Amino acid sequence: MDNPEPGPLPLPSDENADPATSPDGDPGEDSNSFESLRADITALVDDARTYAEAEIAFQKTRAGLAASKSVRALALVVLALVLLHIALIALAVGAVIALAPLVTIWGAIAIVVGVLLAGTTALVWAALGNGKIVAAMFGPEDGA
Repeated sequence: MDNPEPGPLPLPSDENADPATSPDGDPGEDSNSFESLRADITALVDDARTYAEAEIAFQKTRAGLAASKSVRALALVVLALVLLHIALIALAVGAVIALAPLVTIWGAIAIVVGVLLAGTTALVWAALGNGKIVAAMFGPEDGA
């Protein structure tokens, strides 16, 4: 009888392989990979938290700066309106003084007050017209 020569030994299949060992037989390599991945994810979460905290601090600072500049701008606008009001009073007084020699003092006052009331009336009518347009834009639709 012939004895066949022994061939190469069969390699273990993947389903029989130990999951804790790597293909080259080093049992700790996979666990080191998971620890490295865990460390990377932890670092990523810490970086994201740091970024979020820095962004919140930046937005708070920006909001505070915008608020302080807005308050300053509002104060300057109010001051400008006060000065404009004083200038209009001075113009009215000057107009009365300038018209007094041409008509009596009462006539000059009547002319200046009449012009100011006519201007006020024109501005109120214009504002009411614009208000009606806005009301029509946001009012109920009649199916027109």
